Amino acid sequence: MRETANQFAAQGWDVTVVTVEDESWELDSGVDHTLSEQVDPRVEVVKLPLRRDDLETDIRRYDEQRAVAPFNWVKALHARQREVFPEGSFGDWREALEEAVLRLHKERPADLLLASCVPYVNLAAVWRLWEEARVPYAVDFRDGWSIDVIEGREAFGFDSEEGRWEAKILGSAQSLWVVNDPIAEHYRARYPDFADRVHVVRNGYDADSAPGRSHRPDPGSGLVFGYLGTVNFSTDHLKLVLDAWSAARRREPLLANARLEFRGHIGNGARRGSSPHVELIHNAAEDGVSYGGPVAKADVAATYARWDAMALILIGGRYVTSGKVYEYMATGLPIVSAHDIDHDAANVLEGHPLWTGSKGIDREAMADSFAEAAHLAVESTDEQHAAAMKHADRFTREIIMSEAVQRLVDELQVGKGRTQ
Repeated sequence: MRETANQFAAQGWDVTVVTVEDESWELDSGVDHTLSEQVDPRVEVVKLPLRRDDLETDIRRYDEQRAVAPFNWVKALHARQREVFPEGSFGDWREALEEAVLRLHKERPADLLLASCVPYVNLAAVWRLWEEARVPYAVDFRDGWSIDVIEGREAFGFDSEEGRWEAKILGSAQSLWVVNDPIAEHYRARYPDFADRVHVVRNGYDADSAPGRSHRPDPGSGLVFGYLGTVNFSTDHLKLVLDAWSAARRREPLLANARLEFRGHIGNGARRGSSPHVELIHNAAEDGVSYGGPVAKADVAATYARWDAMALILIGGRYVTSGKVYEYMATGLPIVSAHDIDHDAANVLEGHPLWTGSKGIDREAMADSFAEAAHLAVESTDEQHAAAMKHADRFTREIIMSEAVQRLVDELQVGKGRTQ
């Protein structure tokens, strides 16, 4: 989303971003100001005082009903929110979002509104501005709405409230952006009259996140494998990875003193950094496993530069790509895949010279991959390292988003204008 705003500004647009206050982000996923500092200074950011009540952790703010029966309280809250818009946790943001875009349009008429989801309640604001002022709009779904990308099935039918909203929104949209081809195929099949307006806009990676140098591992000091990303996979998935790592250390001499470092957010809301996942990682300390917390955007490249190989642990299957796979490729390091065989990340990795392949969620196969990656880390040449980094070149976020923005501008058949 940052790069989208920056690219509109770079192409001469007057850009206003509508978001929520930092406090709301802090309650949910946290805030990395080294990333927000990279927003083009020409971009105006309007922050609305919206927050998720269900993420409140200060019990002094709880009413009696919530204190006595918290699960029932959250269930009732989501039911009330869905009466406003069919999305739990966010439905009651609808009025404030609608009023914000209407006010901004009145102050400075907009030529385009681009909605980035989630939350999907953003679509209500898009529709309101379209109904009242006929402002053209596009939708950036990323993982889609009517498809459950984790389970690989339809998330809701046409006759549901969500289904009616999605069909209505896409019926008048200029364009729809999704992150990969399988999701695009879902939407083209679901809305054949809209098929030519569905575009794949991949997540990509920021060029300054790559170490950008040849790597010199030191097996004597212990090879270091790394995982950087949000830990959103199950504890069973994590346990299998840790078991595979332990098995690989026992039978591969190059891994005898190796370490596996986890970095990034674990859990969200009040459970960030305090969950069964953290306990599993701590319990594996004897196998050289550790958790070092989140990494600021400005420190990502330096973090990758300390590692000798990457562990790509992902949920989902053919409808999931992940954002980190592009960054992992750009490190030029060996990559171990810990995900389903039929996963879109495997399509992106195909041809990467230091990838150990897609072998599924299998303990023994994964242990073999860790051992193979150790040998690749030690034995690969500078030429192979360079080829691995080059494999990622076409996925730089600046290239991807500049092309996507230019295409959307061309579709609108307008010159310079203003976007909100």
